[in-house]
Amino acid sequence: MRTYPLYSRTIEEARALQFKVVDAATRTFTGDELLSLGDLGVHAGTNRPLQTIRVEHVFAKAFDAEDAVLVRGAGTGALRWALAAALRPGETVLVHEAPVYPTTKVTLDTMGCSIVTADFNSDAAIELVCAERVSDIRAVLVQHSRQKPDDSYDLGHVIEQIRAALGDITIVTDDNYAAAKVRAIGCQLGADMATFSCFKVLGPEGVGVVIGRREPIERIREMQYSGGSQVQGYEAMAALRGLVYAPVALAIAGATCHEVVERLCSGELAHVRGAYVANAESKAVLVEFDEDVADRILALAPAHGAAPHPVGCESRYEFAPMFYRISATFRAQNPSWQRRMIRINVMRSGPDTVIRILRELIEEVYAA
Repeated sequence: MRTYPLYSRTIEEARALQFKVVDAATRTFTGDELLSLGDLGVHAGTNRPLQTIRVEHVFAKAFDAEDAVLVRGAGTGALRWALAAALRPGETVLVHEAPVYPTTKVTLDTMGCSIVTADFNSDAAIELVCAERVSDIRAVLVQHSRQKPDDSYDLGHVIEQIRAALGDITIVTDDNYAAAKVRAIGCQLGADMATFSCFKVLGPEGVGVVIGRREPIERIREMQYSGGSQVQGYEAMAALRGLVYAPVALAIAGATCHEVVERLCSGELAHVRGAYVANAESKAVLVEFDEDVADRILALAPAHGAAPHPVGCESRYEFAPMFYRISATFRAQNPSWQRRMIRINVMRSGPDTVIRILRELIEEVYAA
């Protein structure tokens, strides 16, 4: 198997993003406001909590955008509102030739949107489909993280190709599992709106963010007018605190994934046929065994200290490594992989911990 994982920031690059976030915060808030948990309700003249407005300003500055809006519904909600701002019901959206992420498919189906696909790994395919359907396509959705094991496309390059073919069409990017890890997200690479879940950057549950051009962001605000739709000030402050600490934590996790794979590929553990770094949604280690033992490994893993299932895939609650089944897209590519392969999300653990747990599991399973 060959995989094409996304780039992970180095510690130095992650530190620079942390410093950028804090600098933007100190230019936006007073010191007293930064120590406030946040206000509640809709203020006259803004219809939003004041702390939420300030946090949105920091998110926009951190990702070099004109504007940002915090929304309910985590990453799914962020993408849903971005698509609602980009498309009218029944219109056509261009997506990658791959299974659409399930919650995104619900949004597109609910809106009655038609889907046109192109292989984003191929410039020729993008050019051909755009030329054939130029009169139909009204928006483009590009998922930053991998949708198939063999995906290798570069987000910035895909955006460039689509702009060349379709001009100023609205481009929305799904930056879940990529934000604060990679050097640039969609809005920094030419997309109109980038979306992701604050839960995946150590923020609170249920809060998402759309970042990009001011005009579509304002349309989203208009659709979020009611007081019950507003992200409250204390939630916004929790999202900001998460964004401060996420870059370095996620950079460490990315480096740990690569170290674990290097050690496993060097033969450190018996019965490991192969190991790969892949963006199976979030960046993870795929471990292939020499026999069909994946189910037994996973059944025993919690007793050895491994998390048995995700909370938010890198949420603030997850620090122990997660030993889990491979993703649905990987299972669809080759059903036999699920019998002999597992996914390890290292979370906040170090490589020694991951390999120690894996060694214990291998010894227990193969001794039986």
